[in-house]
Amino acid sequence: MGTDLGRSPSTELRVLRADDWDRWYDSLLRAFGGVPEAPEERELWNSLTETERSIGAWDGDAVVGTASAFDFRLTVPGGASVPAAGVTMVSVAATHRRRGVLTSMMRRQLDDVRSWGRPLAVLTASEPAIYGRFGYAAATYHVNARIDTTRVRLTVPPGTDDVRLRYAEPADVLDACEALCARQVPLRPGMVARSPGWERLMLLDPAGERDGASPLQCVVAERGGELVGYARFRVKPDWEPAGPKGTVVLENTEALDPAAHAALWRFLFGIDLTTVIDARRRPVDEPWQYLVSDVRRCELLVRDSLHVRLVDVGAALGARTYQAPVDVVFEVEDSFCPWNAGRWRLTGDTKGASCERTEEAADLALSVRELGAAYLGGVSLTVPAAAGLVRELREGALAEASVGFGSAVAPWLPHGF
Repeated sequence: MGTDLGRSPSTELRVLRADDWDRWYDSLLRAFGGVPEAPEERELWNSLTETERSIGAWDGDAVVGTASAFDFRLTVPGGASVPAAGVTMVSVAATHRRRGVLTSMMRRQLDDVRSWGRPLAVLTASEPAIYGRFGYAAATYHVNARIDTTRVRLTVPPGTDDVRLRYAEPADVLDACEALCARQVPLRPGMVARSPGWERLMLLDPAGERDGASPLQCVVAERGGELVGYARFRVKPDWEPAGPKGTVVLENTEALDPAAHAALWRFLFGIDLTTVIDARRRPVDEPWQYLVSDVRRCELLVRDSLHVRLVDVGAALGARTYQAPVDVVFEVEDSFCPWNAGRWRLTGDTKGASCERTEEAADLALSVRELGAAYLGGVSLTVPAAAGLVRELREGALAEASVGFGSAVAPWLPHGF
């Protein structure tokens, strides 16, 4: 049976059937402008869609809303891999806006996520303003950079010359690069363990989306025959009367140590006939920023990335560790998921944590959004407190919680979904 939508009686929600996927996906693409995808891209998302975690809003025979979720495992501070619903493919047809379709899908989806036993829901927002009212908040950020390699020098650490670089076909070294990436996942909050099939996303390279750049290229870094890093990139040639001014478009790179990191970036800086590195979706604390001679000429732009929603406050806060001891009672407001509302006592340290219901007096009052923003350690609770969104009810509680929630490395989501 479908679920009737309060303000649109003719519309119902249904779990997606595999044979309806094409119509469902066409509705999604139309909502995002209607530009057709390359066949290989469409086939990839078809294979990755979890139909049992997907819903469509139907008005008669027409799909007028879409929403889906991937079953992810997300790294949290302390290194634990926590089950999370990766919310994706959300759209409402322009003909059915302001009828409660999105709210009904978000209501259904969060109820489902709770029933699946997932304490977290996460997403990347096409329009961040949409999701705040459903309890999501930006918890990770990334940096886009446009580096003028004609005017910026790179200083490399000892050992860089011991790293050997070689070109490789991206597909030929995919398994080795994925194994290296998997070693990195537990080390940084916000990273997602890639399930089988997701490695294909790393090779997705539709010709129509290169904007004049080359097909995907790959360079691997090795030491003593062992892979210690890689970079995937494209080169976009360009010329002016004075000479070449090509761009290196960096898609992704990982390295196991400072020397490998520096060797790969030195290579990118030195590619012939190029004057710019266009680096996208990089960690805000990536080391190359401290190797360059002039960071202003790197044109850093910080953007929001992963938005986090605590679906089960107790389970979510108890699943991570805290870099300093915390013993704080939160008064949580959550109108959209009222089962989270009320007082929770969080106790924890670097070894573990628990978060349970309590009748004790509250130390901090805040909404579930502020907890979501701070959850991965990239946003200090002192920031929303300064905005009047967190109220300190016990002196010292804000500083205690803010330090405890922090992370030694900035949280980061390497790729979208």
